[in-house]
Amino acid sequence: MAAARVLLSGRPESRPPFCPFPALDQQPRAPGAELPTNRGVDLAVAVVLQSSDQTVLLTRRTRTLNVSPNLWVPPGGHVEPDEELLDGGLRELWEESGLQLPQGQFFWVPLGLWESAYPPRLSWGLPKYHHIILYLLVISQESQQQLQARIQPNPREVSALMWLGRDVAAAVAATEDGTETPRHLPQDLPPSVLQELSFCSAVELEENGGARPLVLPTSTLLRTTPATADSKERVSTGTKFALRLWLQHLGR
Repeated sequence: MAAARVLLSGRPESRPPFCPFPALDQQPRAPGAELPTNRGVDLAVAVVLQSSDQTVLLTRRTRTLNVSPNLWVPPGGHVEPDEELLDGGLRELWEESGLQLPQGQFFWVPLGLWESAYPPRLSWGLPKYHHIILYLLVISQESQQQLQARIQPNPREVSALMWLGRDVAAAVAATEDGTETPRHLPQDLPPSVLQELSFCSAVELEENGGARPLVLPTSTLLRTTPATADSKERVSTGTKFALRLWLQHLGR
């Protein structure tokens, strides 16, 4: 984690407002409800892959995964010992999507650090996993169509994928997880954004190994983390954080 903090000196760090760890020492726990003694903080890396069309790739985690099932996230995972951060991100991108980016046809910048827990809320149960996620923006010189043509998702980890454009990403990032007040999308969003949200460029994997077009309802993409445990499809809170940073990068 020290390497990530050195790399991201001056970069945003954040966590969800309902992150369980700050509250753990402030409330009594029932007898026997102790945190796992072997729990540590793991470093993970996630790749926000941007095409030359200025769209970014998200994958939907399978329902069978033990951590964060059925969530839309960028490709990513644990950093191996002595592995460079970029190398770890590109390895995870390849393992999950089958994409290998040609040398010299992309560049990258760090976006920010995110503190993640699973379960994500104390109301779901005591946290079993604790990660610091480094989001890397990897900007490809290839178009969405060129990248999509080479994608071969790993069905053990990925059940669907989609490409989000700037306007769609802005609508998703505008939803606030952990707030008690009604959500209000920014008034300056183009009027077609919500309509576009129902027609994202997305595909879903089939049991026979093929893929079919996936139409995502607006309500699915704008869901927030519920107070009680469930595995409904939604965009993860950390992904919304990363999308906000991506949009800020585009605006520079």
